[in-house]
Amino acid sequence: MNRLKQAVTDFGWPRIIIFLFVVALFIGAPFVKVRVDSSFTDVFNRFGQNAVLVLALVPMVQAGCGLNFGLPVGIIAGLLGSTLAMEFGLVGWAGFLGAIGLSLPFAVAFGFAYGLLLNKVKGEEMTIAMYVGFSIVTFFAILWLLLPYSSPNMVWGYAGKGLRTTITLEGYWGLILNDFLALRIGENFRFPTGMILFVILLTVLVGFFFRSKTGTAMTAVGSNPDFARAGGVSADRMRLTSVILSTVIGAVGILVYQQSFGFIQIYNAPLFMAFPAVAALLIGGASVNKASMLNVIVGTFLFQSILTMTPSVINSILQTDMSEVIRILISNGMILYALTRKTKVTK
Repeated sequence: MNRLKQAVTDFGWPRIIIFLFVVALFIGAPFVKVRVDSSFTDVFNRFGQNAVLVLALVPMVQAGCGLNFGLPVGIIAGLLGSTLAMEFGLVGWAGFLGAIGLSLPFAVAFGFAYGLLLNKVKGEEMTIAMYVGFSIVTFFAILWLLLPYSSPNMVWGYAGKGLRTTITLEGYWGLILNDFLALRIGENFRFPTGMILFVILLTVLVGFFFRSKTGTAMTAVGSNPDFARAGGVSADRMRLTSVILSTVIGAVGILVYQQSFGFIQIYNAPLFMAFPAVAALLIGGASVNKASMLNVIVGTFLFQSILTMTPSVINSILQTDMSEVIRILISNGMILYALTRKTKVTK
């Protein structure tokens, strides 16, 4: 009995309640005439779309930098890469891989500057990161109008300059991962094999990284900076490396997201994208100071299951749209729950 109580305490009642709520939604779906196979298709699509963005949070958590509310820094780098790839006329796999390649230099540069800033504000990383994310999105809302893009598929038609708010990826690399080795069962279930495999590949690579010498040193800095320093590890360098890695993964994550979504959304669209990612990681069992690959997978699946099933099941029962209210309640509730249980780490 004591072991059971300890297991419940470790996992957390909020996560147990959310898990039971998701199970109840799937069980109740047939009774309100919601197709379970279609729902699972949507869940897997949403999971693949968002998992890499959630994965991008792990390096900074492990290095003791807290939850990366500055995720839009990496997202902006990804948007720069994707719009440049479209400007150069890259399509198909060349377009998707080219967008990743073009994003990486921006992600490294942005991540380096972002990491230097966070090293100056130790103890306040999450607050500063949030404002960094807001600032870069607002700054680029101006640049999207001023940068010399000329592709007719991206610029405003009446002016011939300035990027549109939403840019379609049809004819470029829309659904390129979703359609790769896609598995169809029946009329309504479609498994996005390529996207899930890509997510698994990145998760495994990040997992192996944290088993390497650099990854172990990064985790040591996050767990006990003084001990790591005594072992000859530069805490500032490891923190900087974690921010750069997080920004690079975030840039790749938005490219995975947009190819599944079918559109590139710019201007203020990335402004609050960090919050669902943070909530998903926390739902998976992560804390402000520790996160794992399992937390990413479990949390993303649970969170996206809620977002998928709530509109169809709950709205059918209540005859009203409460999906956005529940999403905001769960997202911010989990973030608040995690922040009130932050473990103290010596700086």
